[in-house]
Amino acid sequence: MSSKMSSGSDIGQARRAVEQLRMEAGIDRVQVRTQDWERMGWGWGWAWVSKAAGELLQYCVEHAKSDPFLMGIPAAVNPFKEKKPCVIL
Repeated sequence: MSSKMSSGSDIGQARRAVEQLRMEAGIDRVQVRTQDWERMGWGWGWAWVSKAAGELLQYCVEHAKSDPFLMGIPAAVNPFKEKKPCVIL
């Protein structure tokens, strides 16, 4: 009896996977050049991505120089920099 339940479950999972693939196949995709990715360490070449991903990538590349997570925060303007070292007695 458990084999009937597992096969029914497998069929349900397969149906959900097929629906997901159909949805993803219908997404408009654009080809983007990944040459700009090379300097960010992501490789080089061409990739097919959704339009939203392409726009997000373009935004990230354009704003990478002002991103404190990528470039760091200069010590002179870092409000979290320790003023003096902690001394444990």
